[in-house]
Amino acid sequence: MSFFSTGNILVHINLGVGGYDLSWIEAVGTLFGLLCIWGASKEKSLNYLFGLINVTLFSVIFFQIQLYASLLLQLFFFGANLYGWYAWSRQTHNHQGMTLRIRWLSLPKSLIWASVGITGIPLIAFNIDRIFSWLTQIAISIIKGLGITVQISDLEPNSFPFWDSAMMMLSIVAMILMTNKYVETWLLWIVIDVISVVIFAYRGVYVMALEYIILTLIAIHGSCLWIKSAKANNACALSSAK
Repeated sequence: MSFFSTGNILVHINLGVGGYDLSWIEAVGTLFGLLCIWGASKEKSLNYLFGLINVTLFSVIFFQIQLYASLLLQLFFFGANLYGWYAWSRQTHNHQGMTLRIRWLSLPKSLIWASVGITGIPLIAFNIDRIFSWLTQIAISIIKGLGITVQISDLEPNSFPFWDSAMMMLSIVAMILMTNKYVETWLLWIVIDVISVVIFAYRGVYVMALEYIILTLIAIHGSCLWIKSAKANNACALSSAK
C-alpha cells in the first residue's frame, strides 16, 4: 500500500471510543509540523522547509478524506511558508540591508491586526458554512482542471462555527506575523492550540488533543525565547512607532 494512502496504518492507538488509526502519512506529516514549530521557536529558517513538507502531506490527507476547503487553506499556508523562508533567508544572507529581527508589533499595527481579527472572526462565523462550501467548490474546480477525478460529498453544518472561525482567522494572522518575526505570533498560536485541545478532546479525538498539547508547550517555549530576543533587540510592545 502506498505511503501516501490514509489507509496505510502505522499504529492503532487505544484512546477514545474505538481508538484511533494513525496512518504513516499523518504521522510523518505531524512530525514535520512539530519540527516546523520547534525550528521557528529557535529562529531557524529551515523550519519553513519542514512546514512545506507538513502542509504538502496534509493536503494529500485532506484530498483523500474529501475536506477540500481545508485542502485549499493548505495552499495558503504553502505560499506563506515559501514567503517566510524567502524573507528569513534573504535577511540572513543580505548583510547590506536591514536584518529582520524579532520584535513586537507597534501600537498602530496592533490596532490594525486586532481590528482585522475582531471584524473577521464574526464575519466568518456567520458565514462559515457558505465560505467552506465556496472554498470547496474552488478546490474541486482546480483539482478537476488538473484532470483528477474527485468524489463530492455533502458538507455537514459546522459544529463549532465561532471557534472554528476563530482558529481559521487567527491561524492566518499568526502565520503572517511569523513570517515577519513578530512576538505576537506565539501568543496567537497558544490561543489557537488551547482552543484546538478543547475541541478535539470534546469530540473524543484524544490523539489530536494530545498533539495540540505538545504544540501548546512548544508555542509557550517559543514565546519565551522570542520575548527574550525582542528585549535583546531593544524592542518594546505597543510602541508608538509605525
